[in-house]
Amino acid sequence: MSLEIVFQIISILIPVIFAITVHEVAHGAVARMLGDDTAERQGRLTLNPIAHIDPIGTLVLPSVLLYIGGLVFGWAKPVPVNAYKLRNPKKDMLFVAIAGPIANLLMALLWAFMLFILRSMDVQISSEAVYIFIMTMIQTGVFINLVLMFFNMLPIPPLDGGRVLRSLVNDDMSRKIDSIEPFGIFIVLGLLLIGLLDPMYRAIEFITSILI
Repeated sequence: MSLEIVFQIISILIPVIFAITVHEVAHGAVARMLGDDTAERQGRLTLNPIAHIDPIGTLVLPSVLLYIGGLVFGWAKPVPVNAYKLRNPKKDMLFVAIAGPIANLLMALLWAFMLFILRSMDVQISSEAVYIFIMTMIQTGVFINLVLMFFNMLPIPPLDGGRVLRSLVNDDMSRKIDSIEPFGIFIVLGLLLIGLLDPMYRAIEFITSILI
């Protein structure tokens, strides 16, 4: 493996790790604000990525998918949330669930703002290798955060969108959504394989092109 490829992988991994880590911390932080200290007690309210990394879902899979192109997805170790400790379990779970995607949206905008600052200040980077490293990191930062935001808002449990949907419907419908959860990941993979998520991917590419 050449040094150029190593630097490219590193420039991809940095924003991917931050995107997934901050996403999980956002869930735990909002849960803590609403009464559930489970994540805090288990040491998960930290920006140290080691506490959140799943070797396959956080590192290997997103990096490979980004490198070869196509829709990128991944996962971290889920932050534990005990809904029964929340002050208003059903309503508060909506805020806990949506916190992750909102964090990803803010991070995408932050990466885009970094690029805007570099361009507005007319920063000159003499080394082509450093320029490629920075640009790859910024582009990946915008793209991966938009992917995580859109992907996690799919209304399929156990994704965040499924949690949000569960918080908005009556108890009978909530139980039906819960029954789908064990099969949720297979539903998502099926949608991905048959191309039904392609429009979402194209929308993400379009928004990324606007931001950068």
